[in-house]
Amino acid sequence: MKNKQKVIDRDKLVDIRDVVINTDLPKEERIKDYVRQIKNPYCFKCGKYVVLSKFSENGLSLEDCLKGILL
Repeated sequence: MKNKQKVIDRDKLVDIRDVVINTDLPKEERIKDYVRQIKNPYCFKCGKYVVLSKFSENGLSLEDCLKGILL
C-alpha cells in the first residue's frame, strides 16, 4: 500500500505556544480543555515547525527511538 500524503494548511493549525493550561482544573478537564484549544493533538504548530504525530502497530516506542538517538 502506498503512503498517501495529506497536504497540511499551516495557517489552520494552532500554535501550541498559544495554548494555556488552567492548572486549577481537574486532570480530565485540563485534557478536554487542551484538546479544545489545540483542535488536533496529532498535528499542530510550534513556531515555524509543524508537528505531526503518527503511530504504527508494530513500530518502536517513542522511548526506544529516543534511546537509539541519545545512546
